[in-house]
Amino acid sequence: MISQDIRAIAPEQDPLRMGMGWTAEDLSKPQIMVESTFGDSHPGSAHLFELVERAVAGVNETGGKAARYFATDICDGMAQGHDGINYSLASRDTIANLIEIHAGATPFDGGVFVSSCDKAVPAHLMGIGRVNMPSILVTGGVMDAGPDLLTLEQIGIYAAQCARGEITEDKLTWYKHHACPSCGACSFMGTASTMQVMGEALGLMLPGSALMPATCTDLRDVAYRAGQQVMELARMGLKPRDIVTMKSFENAIMVHAAISGSTNSLLHIPAIAHEFGLELDAETFDRLHRGAHYLLDIRPAGKWPAQYFYYAGGVPRIMEEIRSMLHLDVMTVTGKTLGENLDELKANGYYDKCDAYCAAVGCKWQDIIRPFDQAIGKDGAIAILKGNLAPEGAVIKHTACPKEMFRATLNARPFDSEEKAIHAVLTHAIKPGDAVFIRYEGPKGSGMPEMFYTSEAISSDKELGRSIALITDGRFSGASTGPSIGHVSPEAADGGPIALVEEGDLIHIDVIERKLEIVGVQGQPKTPEEMDAILAARKAAWKPKAPKYPSGVLKIFSEHAVSPMKGGYMK
Repeated sequence: MISQDIRAIAPEQDPLRMGMGWTAEDLSKPQIMVESTFGDSHPGSAHLFELVERAVAGVNETGGKAARYFATDICDGMAQGHDGINYSLASRDTIANLIEIHAGATPFDGGVFVSSCDKAVPAHLMGIGRVNMPSILVTGGVMDAGPDLLTLEQIGIYAAQCARGEITEDKLTWYKHHACPSCGACSFMGTASTMQVMGEALGLMLPGSALMPATCTDLRDVAYRAGQQVMELARMGLKPRDIVTMKSFENAIMVHAAISGSTNSLLHIPAIAHEFGLELDAETFDRLHRGAHYLLDIRPAGKWPAQYFYYAGGVPRIMEEIRSMLHLDVMTVTGKTLGENLDELKANGYYDKCDAYCAAVGCKWQDIIRPFDQAIGKDGAIAILKGNLAPEGAVIKHTACPKEMFRATLNARPFDSEEKAIHAVLTHAIKPGDAVFIRYEGPKGSGMPEMFYTSEAISSDKELGRSIALITDGRFSGASTGPSIGHVSPEAADGGPIALVEEGDLIHIDVIERKLEIVGVQGQPKTPEEMDAILAARKAAWKPKAPKYPSGVLKIFSEHAVSPMKGGYMK
């Protein structure tokens, strides 16, 4: 055990451990770090201490000694609508850096990582890959839905309706006060829920443990068993890079397609792969999504709140339905293969328990997770668009996009900030047939915030939601719906073509053919050769903007972040 090797060369280790209550007997046990994002930062993290304590008990009662470490995350929801959201993506890399610091300064024999939300779960997965000690992830589950199955992603729509005078301020207040009735991640298939699912799909969680209701007693048992299992991993010397391979990432992408996962996954999964020593490009997502069956009828694209995912059978049920498309021979934290795990679940009554949960809410599992041959869609959930506007690519969640916008030529309306763009939308300065651009919002521009309020203002407008596009080098909330194209790369701050778009340019979108192109100027079509010459002249005259952040963490992030389509991580 590495902890014992460190004791032999660092004589201060023993007395310092004993100074915080360890016994002489504890010192010789396997030492396990229990790292969490617990804190009073938001509902996804406020309840995690109980799970930490259960994991600690699982370690200590299985012959190890656990040490608790904390690096609290922030809430994208609370950061919306102001410059706080600019810190969101940078916080992911900062938490991953702290995990490296915690594990590197005092090496441990294994780790249990406890988190729930948008940047916390990917940060933990990045940290697990980077430190590469025997590890297991426990996610804090999802909050309950409110009255009439009210969930938080609906608040953006109601806020836009209130701003347009369609509902009263009192009605909006009622929605606000009832949308989050418990702790846990937000109850829709946003980034937090998606990344919890991705953790299990990669084989780094106990089978069936992703996205459980945060109020469910089963979750406490999972945390305890994770503490026990990490001890087994430590004794086996089974490390994350022994478990997670390119096949594991391909499995995760197939699950992502089946659940219509958040587009933010295209930032996080490549960044996680990078920490595992693998390079995962956007074309892999596009290739695997083509022809993939989309099965999950969960909000924002579907009907049900996310707690119903567990009732229907969770990740194992999804995997059973797409079993023929998965690599069943990949290793997992159980020490068994994915195929062996799935077979065990069927044999031990897991699905009987899920069926009972479904019956209690008046559903069958097939209402929530469609059978493979009754898929909601058969072309995945996302597409990677390329062309002279996005040479490195851009992403669209086509399952949340009106079919009318799959192929369109639109009039460019560029804005250099979200504030200006949403004002234009809400004051009806944007008309059907426009392409609204929000640029200088990529990692180098402003930290890559979400364009959530603008996307909601558009998608909640009955006319604009089916007749315009929103195009940005920033990103979108996992709750976003409508004709939203994000992650345009290279970004504007790097001099990408999105910085060169001018009022009145013609923008051609073709989701089927995966195209995103500037095809005209001032409403007049141009040949590809003419457009190349025009863009070259604009690029020669372009001058970069002064950095938005001259100091602090966002300065460091903007100087070192790679492009959105590569994962936006710091190199």
